[in-house]
Amino acid sequence: MSASPSSSAQAAREAVGARLKELRLDAGLTIVELASRCGWHHAKTSRIENARSSPSTDDIRRWCRACGADDQAPDIIAASRTAQSMYVEWQRTMRTGLSQLQKSYADLFERTRVFRVYSARIVPGLLQTGGYAAALLRGIARFHGAPDDVHEAAAARVQRSSIIHRPGRRFLLLIEEAVLHYQLGDADAMAAQLGHLLTAGALPAVSLGIIPADLPDRRIRPLETFHMYDDLVAVEMLTARVTVTQPSEVAQYRRAFEELRQLAVYGAEARALVVKAIEALR
Repeated sequence: MSASPSSSAQAAREAVGARLKELRLDAGLTIVELASRCGWHHAKTSRIENARSSPSTDDIRRWCRACGADDQAPDIIAASRTAQSMYVEWQRTMRTGLSQLQKSYADLFERTRVFRVYSARIVPGLLQTGGYAAALLRGIARFHGAPDDVHEAAAARVQRSSIIHRPGRRFLLLIEEAVLHYQLGDADAMAAQLGHLLTAGALPAVSLGIIPADLPDRRIRPLETFHMYDDLVAVEMLTARVTVTQPSEVAQYRRAFEELRQLAVYGAEARALVVKAIEALR
């Protein structure tokens, strides 16, 4: 995959900057003249046009007014808000606690009919137990300095995951074998989590694939964790969650997912890997 996971967000910001620049040029204004009419330094105009900074709602209204194009402001404001929402910083979303963050996914889960998840390091949230989720979220909260509502957040995550028992949806889940051996919580919590994989992986709507660690020649390397909600992709990075909606990029993630699926084992072979990991805890 050649595109950065944040390229959709950047492309959306660039589109807003280009649209504002077009208004300025149509009005026959220089960068300095536009800045003077808006009441800010000309460097700000340049930063906005080149997508190095995002304009506020007030910035866009001033810009359109300066160009005699007030009627264009609502559409550009909407486009700017969409661009900003595509790149969501974890620290900003965690200010109100991890529990609220878990609940914020509810509408997206309700709308989605086919879930595709790939994870190289942790059990996907849809299959996490309360103990495993609490151990994971505790570490995340400490790293990002989020409020300590780990138990409520873990409960919210488990409640959200109950969607796998509801009809009308499919869950295609892929993990690297290393996920089974990366322990979160104590041995009992990890054993419970692995046991839950055996149970949940047998559900009719769930396809759980495990990519063996000893593949001699894999066609595609391990990737960053990503979730596909129908035709929307959410990529998890250290500092942010990036939402990918550009069709060409979504197609690349879908292609990567299908190639990863071909590397995985399923059914009895997958269960054998989980059982092996459980036995290693003893």
